Amino acid sequence: MSDLNDYLVRSAAAISAMVERDLTAEMERAVSTVVTALSQGKALLICGNGGSASDAIHIAGELVGRFLKERKAYNVIALPANAAVLTAWGNDYGFDTVFSRQVEAHGSEGAVLLAISTSGNSPSILAAAEQARAMGMTVISLTGETGGKLKPLTDILLNVPSTSTPIIQQGHLCLYHHLCEAVEARLSNG
Repeated sequence: MSDLNDYLVRSAAAISAMVERDLTAEMERAVSTVVTALSQGKALLICGNGGSASDAIHIAGELVGRFLKERKAYNVIALPANAAVLTAWGNDYGFDTVFSRQVEAHGSEGAVLLAISTSGNSPSILAAAEQARAMGMTVISLTGETGGKLKPLTDILLNVPSTSTPIIQQGHLCLYHHLCEAVEARLSNG
């Protein structure tokens, strides 16, 4: 067990490693892709499990509601938020397809899937990415160090250089808050 300062040092090291890795080009592609989709009336669908499910809901809240600016709502759906769909589909057909089924329902060519998986190996996230690609959607992934099995299913990879789940999730928070801020700024400015 570590003390607070040790934990903060490890967290800061992961953020510093992201700065050194320089995800600027990938983030710019992600922002442009989301802005294009939303400006054309297409959806941004977001999925994740556990803490990443909470992140998906957090992102949708920022973009449907507001991040920093008063503006119109954006077409963003957090796939983990619909308990009735998750439990009905999961009970009848299994959990591995709870997100891919919703991608089939809400996705379309030109829409975007933001797939969040710290390991990059979650079966439900992989199935959602496969469904999105089959429908002509762009897949943006937030993962840990390697990208896991999700990496080859991903068009734009934003990966945190760590293997520690909580540290990866903290990196994801930085990345998606920036994404929200940049998307909102561009769409608000026309």
